[in-house]
Amino acid sequence: MLTLIFTGGCRPDDGKLPADIVHNPNSAKEQGNLNGLPVIAFETEEHDFGRIIQGEVVTYSFKFTNTGKSELLIASVSTSCGCTISKFSREPLKPGEQGTIQVTFDSEGRKGFQNKSITVLSNAQPNHHLLHIKARVEIPEE
Repeated sequence: MLTLIFTGGCRPDDGKLPADIVHNPNSAKEQGNLNGLPVIAFETEEHDFGRIIQGEVVTYSFKFTNTGKSELLIASVSTSCGCTISKFSREPLKPGEQGTIQVTFDSEGRKGFQNKSITVLSNAQPNHHLLHIKARVEIPEE
């Protein structure tokens, strides 16, 4: 009986991946067959505040639309720096509905060119998007 268990469980490994991994849209980078998944489409993925004075607090809202075929849910929004905070709705968006992600940058203690990234995680395909804000922070003359 033990011999059957040990020999019956052994199969030659041909080195091929199962086909279901290859066709899984959640593991694909390209937006081919989305199988009814939500899709987040941003109007723009970058905003330049231009020149600002050190100490200014500036805000921009990234607008997006759910262009997919099921409800879109944003799981989290994280920023690359403590000087940047975000605000977003946790309510699901139906196909065709629009939403915003509000990003606020505090230039206190900063100088020169600033480039901050915002990572948006959602149930869309692909599941993460990278947004950017930039500014040139100038120190006021005394």
